[in-house]
Amino acid sequence: MTSGNLTDTEQAVLDEIEEQDVDFLRLQFTDILGTVKNVSVPARQAEKAFTEGIYFDGSSIEGFVRIQESDMRLKPDPDTFAVLPWRQKEESAAARMICDVYDTSTGDPFEGDPRRVLKNALERADEMGYKVNAAPEPEFFLFEEDDDGRATTMTNDAGGYFDLAPKDLASDVRRDIIYGLEEMGFEVEASHHEVAEGQHEINFTYDDALSTADNVGTFRTVVRAIAAQHDLHATFMPKPIPRINGSGMHTHLSLFTADGENAFHDEDDEFNLSEEAHAFTAGILEHAPAITAIANPTVNSYKRLVPGYEAPVYVAWSDRNRSALIRKPAARTPAASRVELRSPDPSCNPYLALAAMIHAGLEGIENDLECPDPVRENIYEFDEQKREEYGIDTLPSNLGEAVAALESDEVIYDALGDHVAPKFVEAKQQEFQDYLVDVSQWELDRYLETF
Repeated sequence: MTSGNLTDTEQAVLDEIEEQDVDFLRLQFTDILGTVKNVSVPARQAEKAFTEGIYFDGSSIEGFVRIQESDMRLKPDPDTFAVLPWRQKEESAAARMICDVYDTSTGDPFEGDPRRVLKNALERADEMGYKVNAAPEPEFFLFEEDDDGRATTMTNDAGGYFDLAPKDLASDVRRDIIYGLEEMGFEVEASHHEVAEGQHEINFTYDDALSTADNVGTFRTVVRAIAAQHDLHATFMPKPIPRINGSGMHTHLSLFTADGENAFHDEDDEFNLSEEAHAFTAGILEHAPAITAIANPTVNSYKRLVPGYEAPVYVAWSDRNRSALIRKPAARTPAASRVELRSPDPSCNPYLALAAMIHAGLEGIENDLECPDPVRENIYEFDEQKREEYGIDTLPSNLGEAVAALESDEVIYDALGDHVAPKFVEAKQQEFQDYLVDVSQWELDRYLETF
């Protein structure tokens, strides 16, 4: 396959398609709610995809366009090409590329594309002289399937935090997941059993924010696919089992200058954090309630964000403990100086969540916001009076409160853009209303025979 209209990277993809005997391409993109979608095309269409794009009906995608504006175009990013590891043992392989979505009527990038929303945030950072790096820590549960192949909430192990086999029976599954991730270009740093039975975490190295958001979607896809090969169901639902720890996606953030220096590091600061890092942190704290609607976007998210289960609910930062919303992790080198937002969960749309965090932090830098003092005590042990004394607010307690905070926060609402913001709010308001009118099994068990 050769063409003079292709970039070197695109040509390299065509060459690899031939070498790997790739038969089909999955052209992936993400809807507003964070669900990965794909259009499957024969691999022979790869060159056309690069030069012309692949057209699809956007009206069928959640929050994209109205029926009369349905034609959209996918333009694959050649840097995201990867052969799918679970298909390599078949006669021919399948591969995927992550795409940007374009508006066919104007030829411009589609502002309703979550990847575009994040790119807008990164362009703002670039104009300020920064490159944004991010590293997420997505947690997940592995559950057994029933005889019909449907997910249960029965865990396949009795392991705890950092347990080894035999209690951690899923270590072989994690090993296969890691192999699959590495085949798709991930550099995995560590994996371990988490606190709850059936709960796991696999950490991969930090990258630029766009690549990181792409990686989160890929990570979720790989984990589910390989778990299914072991007759297990992997879920990124924040709180699938009551009264135990839920799954979070702690997110580490840092800014680097054009010359490759970490803008968050200052050797002379008590916490080794620069003025930019303090202001960035202040910006996230300032806009934390609105960010919560995006980083914790489901009704179930707020079953995790409750005191007593190690999830952060208090709007504060600390350099010593994990009870605060933002933590300054220890850094072995100046390049590793960063801040860690601990509230996000893995059900979020990574593009929108990172965009919200970045805009909030940059707003803090632009307005030179003053960062409050760190809270070094365990906030979980504070009573309400002591929290008031320290000026510590709490995150929204449910999705309805979080969406209301998003609507009233111009910075974060505008960060989503004129297309995504109202569509996201509308979808989440409807989700919360559906929840309010439903009757749960807990209510039936508690009240049906009592009253």
